[in-house]
Amino acid sequence: QVQLVESGGGLVQAGGSLRLSCAASGSILRFNAMGWYRQAPGKQRELVATITRDGSLNYLDSVKGRFTISRDNAKNTVYLQMNSLKPEDTAVYICNAVDFGVRMNYWGQGTQVTVSS
Repeated sequence: QVQLVESGGGLVQAGGSLRLSCAASGSILRFNAMGWYRQAPGKQRELVATITRDGSLNYLDSVKGRFTISRDNAKNTVYLQMNSLKPEDTAVYICNAVDFGVRMNYWGQGTQVTVSS
């Protein structure tokens, strides 16, 4: 049973920073990719950033240059460093992991990020 546990959300003023963490139960190298999604009230869930097993990175256009996804394999943890936060970044941020081998898509519970203007 794969568990993904997010932490690091909170309330921050515009221009501030937060670092989100997603701790997985077991090695994260078994996943083909991990990423962060976000969902704001009344909006569809959107993909914010991904990191593949081979280290390839991808970002939503609106966060490029401000957000950085990274991982620590020894800690089985993926991070999302968020700088220069804007009120429109306010959402629940949800960790995701994909394992093509078993055709599974895993989700965390999410962590709230609120950016005040």
